[in-house]
Amino acid sequence: MSWALRFLGVGNSTAAPVLGSASAAVERAGQPWLLIDCGQETLSAFEAQYQRLPEAIFITHLHMDHIGGLERLFIKAYFNDTLRGKLKLYVPAALVPAMHARLADYPGVLAEGGANWWDAFRLVPVSKGFWHDGLHLEVFPVRHHLPDSAFGLRLPGSMVWTGDTRPIPEQLERYTGNGELIAHDCALQGNPSHTGLADIQREYSLELQRQLCLYHYASLEDAKLMRAQGFVVAEQLQRFELSQPGSGLG
Repeated sequence: MSWALRFLGVGNSTAAPVLGSASAAVERAGQPWLLIDCGQETLSAFEAQYQRLPEAIFITHLHMDHIGGLERLFIKAYFNDTLRGKLKLYVPAALVPAMHARLADYPGVLAEGGANWWDAFRLVPVSKGFWHDGLHLEVFPVRHHLPDSAFGLRLPGSMVWTGDTRPIPEQLERYTGNGELIAHDCALQGNPSHTGLADIQREYSLELQRQLCLYHYASLEDAKLMRAQGFVVAEQLQRFELSQPGSGLG
């Protein structure tokens, strides 16, 4: 059975209207299996690509370019009898209180009343990992703003998604031992919250660099310049083949 990672957006928060909110769908046999993040532009890109709504989402952190699409998804899911209360949101447990405050604690999510924001979803708090559709995925903290405020995801044997982060060589050494594709936050220039190309070149081994696929950048010109340095840089809607989950595991 074929597996792939399709980038629904590759831009940072300022580039999202042009390059899409940084997000991706893990595909199994050409169908979306798990959506990673749901920014303002993500839901539209997902529906255009798959002609359906997502049924399972992993949230990396709570910036609006990664969760802003969930409000519109609430409306679509709540008024869909086949989806209401069944759409799984896998959320790191440390994020749940802030996520509730940011999205769910509005006094009256529907003008008619009678609904809680969480009624549309099935919240699954996660810590070090979780099971989805018979497979176990691993979750790990990354370096984006405060400690334990942003998390990466690993589908063992297939892929690692860093989410927004500074370099995390110690985590990647631990979570990429089986040749996984590493989708990594990277812009041409780094800053205190995000990785830059010089950070990648300084802090990651050449072996790790060869596994990287860069996203979350500021412009098409920046992507072109990073490719000129020999790096793989994802484009919006680009699809990358993945190894079978669990392949190579002892």
